[in-house]
Amino acid sequence: MKIIVPMAGRGSRLRPHTLTVPKPLIPIAGKPIVHRLVEDIAKVLDEKIDEVAFIIGEDFGEKVEQDLMKIANSLGAKGTIYYQDKPLGTGHAIMCAKESLSGPAVVAYADTLFKADFNLDKSADAVMWVKKVENPSAYGVVQLNDNNEITDLVEKPEEFVSDLAVIGIYYFKDVEVLKNELQNVLDAKLTRGGEYQINDGIEAMRKNGLRFVPGKVDEWMDCGNKNVTVETNGRMLNFLHQDGENLISDSVKIRDSEITEPCYIGENVELINAKIGPNVSIGDGTKVENSTIKNSLIQTFADVKNAKLDNAMIGNHAKFDGEFTQISIGDYSVLEK
Repeated sequence: MKIIVPMAGRGSRLRPHTLTVPKPLIPIAGKPIVHRLVEDIAKVLDEKIDEVAFIIGEDFGEKVEQDLMKIANSLGAKGTIYYQDKPLGTGHAIMCAKESLSGPAVVAYADTLFKADFNLDKSADAVMWVKKVENPSAYGVVQLNDNNEITDLVEKPEEFVSDLAVIGIYYFKDVEVLKNELQNVLDAKLTRGGEYQINDGIEAMRKNGLRFVPGKVDEWMDCGNKNVTVETNGRMLNFLHQDGENLISDSVKIRDSEITEPCYIGENVELINAKIGPNVSIGDGTKVENSTIKNSLIQTFADVKNAKLDNAMIGNHAKFDGEFTQISIGDYSVLEK
């Protein structure tokens, strides 16, 4: 089994955090989004992962590539890097990894997380993972027949046709069939808004008689912008806490401070006269002093003083003093009251 992960975009809606770290490597509850994604997919598949193929931008850099190889290795899988040189859509991104598109595979976009407990129907030609939503007009949704088979895929329907939204994770019994259909899409220069879409390959497969079924997830968590990423961090912390995971490092130095769980506190974090939690992640090497922080995500080696933070996101090596009189703020930075 293979996992194919298109992640070429850095994520403009998460600037400035994605100027130096691509969005899929932003940590959620102490672990990069893409790491949690491939781990959770592996749990649902419940079989050996042979390869994890990542499609990235050419500017991601050697450090990012090394981190991605470690993620694949942690699953006992081969890691492969492919590059998407132009942002030409999901179908184009997948085809950048065409050398790996053979046999059974899961294709998953790296800006979403999920919780699921279902048995993958490997007798089907393909499975589209879906989540029941309250506002289906904002999503692509699937229609089902009485045999629980997908009969149609409708993008942002104005009138109600289904409340099962496609979350961007797909299983293909033989992903080479998708590759062949997407090659036809590229050869025909069939674009939507200037981009090649996976849906056109999927629709061609379905019209050729291949059987698609849904895989229904219990939770679907987005990481598209700062607010939903902070919310997702809190939701994931609650799930992990309920599962009994120890999220607070033994090396944390605590002085006159209290922690309200769930929280993730990384290695060698220093808390001085601080109230932390609930729903806070603090990365390795960060120091927090004279501060109250809840519902927030702080990355590694940051220095936070005299702060009262709620729904905040602070990047690596950042310095924040709530009593500042002088500031140095770069492009895309945001300070809100």
